[in-house]
Amino acid sequence: MKSGDGFVQGYNAQAAVVPGLGLIVGQQVTQAANDKEQLRPLVEAIEQQTGQRPEAVLADSGYSSEANLAYLESAEQPERQIAAYVSTGRQKHGAHRQPSKRGPLPAGATRVERMKRKLQTQAGKAVYAARKCVVEPVFGQIKQARGFRQFSLRGFRKIQGEWALVCLTHNILRLYAAGQA
Repeated sequence: MKSGDGFVQGYNAQAAVVPGLGLIVGQQVTQAANDKEQLRPLVEAIEQQTGQRPEAVLADSGYSSEANLAYLESAEQPERQIAAYVSTGRQKHGAHRQPSKRGPLPAGATRVERMKRKLQTQAGKAVYAARKCVVEPVFGQIKQARGFRQFSLRGFRKIQGEWALVCLTHNILRLYAAGQA
């Protein structure tokens, strides 16, 4: 992967998490430096690993693209549509939020423009705000509480297996904690 210091042997670990439970229901590792092309493979991983298609997706701006939104929309197969809440850009810390625009979208608005408008509504803001309480704690627990900051093995296939084990142990710990409550 390309980094500020040149190229490094690195991987991009992905995880899909169930709200409320904190269980990982889809995981994968890629060698892509960003998430732009990872949404579809992650949704497919959820389907493969759970046998179910997600009803909704909350994703950060790294996943925002016309292609990803078109995939979630699945206009040719309405029964395959997934409700999407994908951020279209980052907001700088301390920056004032722009007031929500009113009125109809311009004719020919792109999917990204429609998503941006959707996330400016009160309902869209409320749904998207939950994202930071769903997936971020999982990565925080894996990295901070369990100290998993780098892979121990070498080679892409081995890394995939190691990440799957990390996700599995996370789920076992979550289920154990839920049983103790």
